[in-house]
Amino acid sequence: MSDFTAGRQVGRAGTHPAAGTLPVMVLLAALAALPAGLAMIRTVPIGAMYWDLLIYFDAANRIFDGQVPNRDFFPPVGPLGYWLFAGGLKLFPNAQPLLLVDWSLLAVTGPLMALVVADVGARSRAAAFALLLPFLFFSLLPFDVENFSAFPGVDGFGIYNRQAARILYVLASALVFCEGTRRMGVVVAGAMLALFLTKITGFIAGGLLCALAFVAGRVRLSTTVAAVLAFAGALMLLEAQTGVVGAYLRDIEMLVVMNQGGILGRFLQAASVHFGVLLPCLLLTGTLAALGARPLIGETLALARRPSLPALAALLDQPICWLAVSAFAALFYETQNTGSQAFIFAWPALLLTLSRAGVWQGWRTAVVIALVAACSLPTLMNLVERCGRSAVGALKYERLETANLGTVGAVTQRGELMRHADTLLDAYVRNPGFYRGFAEMGQLPSFQMFAEPDYQIAFLKTLDEAVGAIDLYETANGTRFETVMNLGFVNPFPFLLDRHAPKAISIGADPFRTVPPPNEAVAAAVRATDLALYSKCPETAANRDLLKLYEPFLTDHSRVSLGRCWDGFVRNGLLRTVGN
Repeated sequence: MSDFTAGRQVGRAGTHPAAGTLPVMVLLAALAALPAGLAMIRTVPIGAMYWDLLIYFDAANRIFDGQVPNRDFFPPVGPLGYWLFAGGLKLFPNAQPLLLVDWSLLAVTGPLMALVVADVGARSRAAAFALLLPFLFFSLLPFDVENFSAFPGVDGFGIYNRQAARILYVLASALVFCEGTRRMGVVVAGAMLALFLTKITGFIAGGLLCALAFVAGRVRLSTTVAAVLAFAGALMLLEAQTGVVGAYLRDIEMLVVMNQGGILGRFLQAASVHFGVLLPCLLLTGTLAALGARPLIGETLALARRPSLPALAALLDQPICWLAVSAFAALFYETQNTGSQAFIFAWPALLLTLSRAGVWQGWRTAVVIALVAACSLPTLMNLVERCGRSAVGALKYERLETANLGTVGAVTQRGELMRHADTLLDAYVRNPGFYRGFAEMGQLPSFQMFAEPDYQIAFLKTLDEAVGAIDLYETANGTRFETVMNLGFVNPFPFLLDRHAPKAISIGADPFRTVPPPNEAVAAAVRATDLALYSKCPETAANRDLLKLYEPFLTDHSRVSLGRCWDGFVRNGLLRTVGN
């Protein structure tokens, strides 16, 4: 029996708990080193759609104000990531925020993975490390599999997508390799709760894995009942304390209605984007079916002649079933994602397949090993390359200089792109009609404009200018804007200005996907807002749609200029105060 196989097949009676200590110690050491990493790494190279990170600043500022996600404002996903980031900001206010938002998830996944590697390591130290090292690799690198920019940089987009993928990795590791019933129950309940509170499609994907584990006999009925009760109890307590669960379910229903239709097209798109991993998974599944055809057919016929739960479990608890379900769950999860660490939670099934490769002889073993490598290495090497390019490139990058952004602007990039961002700003100001024309046609000047680092740098520069202009306006007019909103995708202004954000409105405001029709609560919140900002650098179709959506509730506001790139809708009561 190989060491990897021992990690799966030896039961609790044969375990030696001290043997699992080393993997757990390595994990704890990695977690303990994170504060030092946050203190040392003060900037990252700006990458595609860095502004997605600012959604978390908006949410954190609201949480500091006492607002509850989903109950008091409409977010695009569940509340867990926002709570973790807000807690991280309290502990590490000077950390580079993109690292902080990624690493904050380890507060949840770290303890759960410790239970997994302790359980597996008691039987096979090699198997425990084979699960632990990829977990640390993917958890520590803030990169997606998808790459939307030719220039090396850290991905701002797909944050909650890769968070859910990492939770799914922990769940899959436990379901495939854990033997201890108590640890299994804690990990399943904790991971499913975290998935539910992060992204509902991740929760559904996790449910598929749990269903296979139950039917395949990997999870006992008593463990399943205990995990379900713990999960339900935690949600009931959370609902009683905050009301977030009911509000979250209503938000999910609304998002489903707004984004319904085209599921086949989404599967085809996900298959196309991730074809390089999906094809080897399909080939490996077919190869396992061919190599094990005779025993599979025999077990299936035996089950048909004499149905029983043990026979069904024996048929399903095999690498081919785990691989097929993991790959399908990953593909389903990716149908709703723009960026993610796709298919990483198929690794436990691949590791199980690898542990059984010795069953075959000669070239058959080589084929299986080669296909396992083809399924896993592309994702690994993609992230290694992207991390390496970013690290090397950063040695000669220039830091973005801002006066008002703090850690929000703690980024670097090539000097040419920094200067090109200034050119873009000049073009936006000199030629507003050119960009307005694209917006009126519902288009962008470049299809990937938001993904380009120079656009993201220019956007940060406009934020810096806006904060400075607001400070000057308040000083010159003897007033103070207590509530600030942005008629755009993200609203970092309350955080940057230490003010309040209006309740009820959407954060991460994409009028095409995440902004429901305003209700009376939204209307009242917008009417009461002291300052609503509108970006002109450049005007976009999305911003124009948001202005059109909220403008009926800004009739008691007057439009003023706040620098070359921004207009402000100032509540008239404040204007009257200025005149006194």
